[in-house]
Amino acid sequence: MATSKHIDKLCCIILTATLMLTFFFMNAGRFGVQAVNATVGYASRLFNTSEVHTVDIVMDDWDSFIDTCTDEQYTDCTVIIDGEAYRNVAIRAKGNTSLSSVSAYGNGRYSFKIEFDHYDDALNYYGLDKLCLNNIIQDNTYMKDYLTYRLMHEFGVNAPLCSYTYITVNGEEWGLYLAVEGVEESFLTRNYGNDYGELYKPDSMKMGGGRGNGRDFNMEDFDPENFDPELFNPEFFPTEDFDPDWKNTPFGKGMADSDVSLIYTDDAFDSYANIFDNAKTDPTDSDKARLIESLQKLNSGETLESVVNIEEVIRYFIVHNFVLNFDSYTGSMIHNYYLYEEDGQLSMIPWDYNLAFGGFESGSDATQLANYPIDSPVSGGTTDSRPMLAWIFGNETYTNLYHQYFEEFINTYFENGYIAAMIDSTAEMISPYVENDPTKFCSFEEFEKGVSTLREFCLRRAESIIGQLDGTIPSTSDEQAQNSAALIDASDLVISDMGSMGEMGPGRDRNAPGGSFHSSPGQDPSGRNPPRQTPPEQDHPGHSVGF
Repeated sequence: MATSKHIDKLCCIILTATLMLTFFFMNAGRFGVQAVNATVGYASRLFNTSEVHTVDIVMDDWDSFIDTCTDEQYTDCTVIIDGEAYRNVAIRAKGNTSLSSVSAYGNGRYSFKIEFDHYDDALNYYGLDKLCLNNIIQDNTYMKDYLTYRLMHEFGVNAPLCSYTYITVNGEEWGLYLAVEGVEESFLTRNYGNDYGELYKPDSMKMGGGRGNGRDFNMEDFDPENFDPELFNPEFFPTEDFDPDWKNTPFGKGMADSDVSLIYTDDAFDSYANIFDNAKTDPTDSDKARLIESLQKLNSGETLESVVNIEEVIRYFIVHNFVLNFDSYTGSMIHNYYLYEEDGQLSMIPWDYNLAFGGFESGSDATQLANYPIDSPVSGGTTDSRPMLAWIFGNETYTNLYHQYFEEFINTYFENGYIAAMIDSTAEMISPYVENDPTKFCSFEEFEKGVSTLREFCLRRAESIIGQLDGTIPSTSDEQAQNSAALIDASDLVISDMGSMGEMGPGRDRNAPGGSFHSSPGQDPSGRNPPRQTPPEQDHPGHSVGF
């Protein structure tokens, strides 16, 4: 009997303690206790952007690894991040055209992908499973990816985290890279929680997409009069009756398959192979059917709020259209983006901006690019051929919202000098590392010129967009062609000073064969023939934008 009383008291004590602990944890925030997020560790460590981090790769036979990088096979190594060692980690080279470009250049400065959990599922870096180390190819500014990801993230888009890191190999200096959070499981958990949706990276094997383009096609060799149709999608390049006026063919409207454009064709899974074969999650048949249904509604304009994350997608395209990256969904290649789907709703995740700020069309006039129309932002096609973008301009309410957010973007990041300060502070932070970088693709003087050109280009671009929003500058390509005198002058800038397609190596002659991708005189690669503008000397009211 006495024993029973003691047991009852003990149970009451345990119950009371349990209730108290439950109350404490449910109200932990009131007591100053912060919830632990599995990804907070890597976000505040490696991706702290206030400093240049260190990554030392330790490998027995680095030279052999570099010699076989184009095979993209994983090799085990030890990675030491800011002094912390992680053993039995997998590393391989990554990239599409950059793989062949680096191989041809011969300095071994490949981009790398590190998988912490490749050999051991339990291994991670403070919650991070995949890490990309970008070689900053074709970017003399060293900032195009960095600046774009920062802007995307700060403007409300789920973008990968990034930071600068100086790489050494077995203790020997290798170069300054950009560390980028892999858009995989840890990214999904950080942004969407443990119960996240499906992730895809649409990419075509045909010309204009992924490894097909990277392996077998060199844009500098393209001759529209004498081409090999086998390199291209036959839907766009029929082998017979080829129209020599190629700008008016489907080729001129986009060179990849329709599914990577997110065009709905039918309900067959095979019709979307370039999406489903490049899934980053493991979609079921039900997931695939749901995505196709969403694409059908997207293309028809039905119940857009249920199939598009309206605000985030608009914010994505505002930053994307400002930085002018045509090696992307809005260019003829139609790749370099992630598609996220959850409960039938779609959103875009940014990826690969080393050719932003006109680098993909460096032969184009700087005035043309600085004034690129925000209401017809597609190069190498029409806005209607990109359903994930077209809905913005197909509805006055969404167009007005796009303009409203664009004004917010300019006011927030340009009128107060925010971007100017970011560019200047970033240049100051990384300059010593760029100067000492033994494998860099440009000279230090070219880096300095690239940074100053980037800064000034952003000024002219922001000035033009202010005018496009208030109606003093045309906001479509057709209107700009009819009123070129209104455009902001940027004729003193050279886009390729910021880096461009095919341009690598200190002091490389931009006028030499292969120096960069140039269009025909007076015509950009999209075939739009936007007007060139070289107005007389004038004051630039946009200098009040804060630069």
